Amino acid sequence: MPKIEETVPQNDPSEAESEASQPKTPEQSPEDKTSLDNHSPENQPELLETNLIESVNGVSNLSIAHEIVVNQDFYMEEKVLSPESLESKFVETMYNAFWDHLREQLSSTPPDFTCALELLKKVKEILLSLLLPRQDRLRNEIEEALDMDLLKQETEHGALNVPHLSNYIINLMALLCAPVRDEAVKKLESITDPVQLLRSIFHVLSLMKMDMVNYTIQSLRPYLQEHSVQYERAKFQELLDKQPNLLDYTTKWLTKAATDLTTPFPSSPDSPSSSSSMICFSTDQESNNLELPSLTMVLYQGYLNLLLWDSGNEDFPETLLMDRIRLREMESKLHHLNILASVLLVARSFSGSVLFGSSEFVDKLKCITKAQTEEFSSRPEEAMERVSEQVSQEIHQGLTNLGLATLSSESKASLTGQLRKIAKKGNCIRSIIGQRIHLFLKCCLIRGMQAALLDFPGGLLFIEEELAELGWKFVSLMHHNQQVFSPFYADILNNVIFPAQAQKSEVEPI
Repeated sequence: MPKIEETVPQNDPSEAESEASQPKTPEQSPEDKTSLDNHSPENQPELLETNLIESVNGVSNLSIAHEIVVNQDFYMEEKVLSPESLESKFVETMYNAFWDHLREQLSSTPPDFTCALELLKKVKEILLSLLLPRQDRLRNEIEEALDMDLLKQETEHGALNVPHLSNYIINLMALLCAPVRDEAVKKLESITDPVQLLRSIFHVLSLMKMDMVNYTIQSLRPYLQEHSVQYERAKFQELLDKQPNLLDYTTKWLTKAATDLTTPFPSSPDSPSSSSSMICFSTDQESNNLELPSLTMVLYQGYLNLLLWDSGNEDFPETLLMDRIRLREMESKLHHLNILASVLLVARSFSGSVLFGSSEFVDKLKCITKAQTEEFSSRPEEAMERVSEQVSQEIHQGLTNLGLATLSSESKASLTGQLRKIAKKGNCIRSIIGQRIHLFLKCCLIRGMQAALLDFPGGLLFIEEELAELGWKFVSLMHHNQQVFSPFYADILNNVIFPAQAQKSEVEPI
């Protein structure tokens, strides 16, 4: 989502510099503490429920911290429901019923301020939550101006000054809001209907709360990035202490990766022969010449296997669950890049270097292929039928514009036929492109992105920009994962998979 223009709230000019608030932990009374003596059978359900709640909270905190660190675009945003959804209609009905009830109360004779006072109490709580720790003077001012006991007495004696109270709240919101909300707060001044005014105040306050959360995220991000490895590792250890089987799927995942590396890979005449591919093959060969591959190579193989994960396989490694959606998106992107590179490779073989020497022509074929293959997964034959027709037309037109001989009917038929065959999963061109993409990403892990980009595989040059961008994201994400979970991976690999190599190898950083 796009970042809001400025998430730092405006502070009271008279207040000194602010400092981060420290969450206070209330003292725990002896009766609140859980001891071993409470583990009686009748207490087991409560204890299980408590552990479950603690685990859920632990996962939630860990997920949020992880998201802030690995996703630079992560910010909270207002939830927008589809107008046609059942949830949206239900929420709208409930809200309208509440505001209609408030209008009835205020319109009665004498006016009933019961709901209004509850709303003002909530407004006060939100305003106080928007203050920074050192804004004590403003905090005291709000407590005095919105003293709920005093306001209740004023309503009982018919002395409640609603316009004055509304102006005070709006002026306070104008002081506390971020500049991006100035216009919304300004519009509140023109609302005369008290119910609509309260409703609008709550809406703007919800946006201001979201701004404050984003400001907090922005402030915490440098700290979390600096300490995220230790934090995530410690939080995961806490979860592991409560659930000893939490690494079962991770063990299964690494075991398969080790098996993949120790199983001889059959040679194929279609194997890529680019320099970067040969480097990666030689690295694999060096590992295979040993009795067992290094632990780091096993981990790299495991990471690469994630990009070929069967969507129906639920045994996803626990240490990567927080990134499962991200990895699925990368897998989908790689799939589309495979199709795109395959189309361009076939098209180039029929049109020659003259047409493909024009970046404008290549970009046009890219746009056509991307647009027509959006639904490739569900209808591959139809997608490639459309691609073959449009690509052949573009090549014909391009050759005509350059005054070159156009494709013969036989060549055109061969071109469209080869493009249509790309729809088949076992298509040899797709297989070769897939191998080269896989090897490129492996080289990125082994040698680093900069070195891998210097020896970019042949056949992938037309998707170099897209593949490089995805490679940076993949390596960065896996690097972070390896830093966090390397002790757990080392234990699994040394003690479960490679017990004979225990204490001889370790999982090193990328």
